[in-house]
Amino acid sequence: MATTKFYLDTRAAKRGNPAPLKLAITKNGETALLHLNIVLQPNQWDRKTGKVVNHPNKLFLNTYINRRKLDVDTAILKMIEAGEESKLRAVEIKNRIAGAYIEMPSDDNQLFAFRLKRFAERKKDSTKAIYMHTYSRMKAYTEDFEQLTFEDITREWLISFENFLAKTAPSKNARNIHLRNIRAVFNDAIDDEITTAYPFRRFKIRPVPTAKRSLTVEQLRTLFNYPAVEEYARKHLDMFKLMFFFIGINTIDIFNLKDITNEGRIEYRRAKTGRLYSIKVEPEAMEIINQYRGEAFLLDMRNSYNRHQDWSKRLNKALQRIGETTIGKRGAKTFKPLFPGLTTYWARHTWATIAAELEIPKETIAAALGHGGNTVTDIYIDFDRKKVDEANRRVIDWVLYEKR
Repeated sequence: MATTKFYLDTRAAKRGNPAPLKLAITKNGETALLHLNIVLQPNQWDRKTGKVVNHPNKLFLNTYINRRKLDVDTAILKMIEAGEESKLRAVEIKNRIAGAYIEMPSDDNQLFAFRLKRFAERKKDSTKAIYMHTYSRMKAYTEDFEQLTFEDITREWLISFENFLAKTAPSKNARNIHLRNIRAVFNDAIDDEITTAYPFRRFKIRPVPTAKRSLTVEQLRTLFNYPAVEEYARKHLDMFKLMFFFIGINTIDIFNLKDITNEGRIEYRRAKTGRLYSIKVEPEAMEIINQYRGEAFLLDMRNSYNRHQDWSKRLNKALQRIGETTIGKRGAKTFKPLFPGLTTYWARHTWATIAAELEIPKETIAAALGHGGNTVTDIYIDFDRKKVDEANRRVIDWVLYEKR
């Protein structure tokens, strides 16, 4: 009966040079070698265990060669069952099965681009889009990106890629998004034992402190009570107010709100994290809702917009048109924003800042924002909505009525 084992064929290789790994098929003292199209350094092959070692791609290579050996052993067993194996010499057995098992070891899992796309597919649409943007930037950087393995993406490659990004993305934090996405794909591949390569051991992603994204209570009062707000901008300012009254709810979440519960609350799962939120609708928030009620959804922006991104873009643009207005000779208006850079995201930061100034416990603030881990305190506050309700009421009272 024919037997098989791996054999590093160093006969034609100079001492210390790479040699081809083959599968030896032996029968009645005769051996035929089946090429696997793998070349290894002598120190990358452990003859006793029959495994690839000291190779950056060893996990994949060991999986590949064991699969090839299993295929060959299975083919030999089928020959035995058919009564054919006993009539064949080793070289004849090899020739019968060689055609099916000499392909180059290729596995899409080894390709970074394939793993990035697969990783992105598991994410929500908004997050998936961010990962696919990283994909497009990497492809723009190098034409052979889709053929790169994890081992090809070295520390030097990352440095060069970041320099490429800097040409169109001067913000370090914007570039860091792509670098963190790449790191996440590496970590995923390592968890799946696809690779052991990890260039981020020596390539550090260092964030740059972001600019202020919150208003003081005085600034917020000025914004809320600004007298010269044009008709179209008034509604957008009201939406910013409502987002603040809802503890800085994100645009996608307020855009998708369906209704108010019988207990007078809005309840939703945050699109970004999937975490459940339950916020009491205060009278000031209710007043705005009644003014802009929708039909199928809570608010009427859905009557004009199908995508929250379009509405959010319009809203942020309107916020930059609240302020001093100058009319030119031909009637063209020039706007000087009351607060340059103001966006809907400021509602969340501003709420947290004001809550901290009111000395609301940080655990309550964290619970209100949906932060926190799995500590006993976090779990307690998750169930004790009253604390968050009271915190929000205190913030609103201080902002609108100067009542502490």
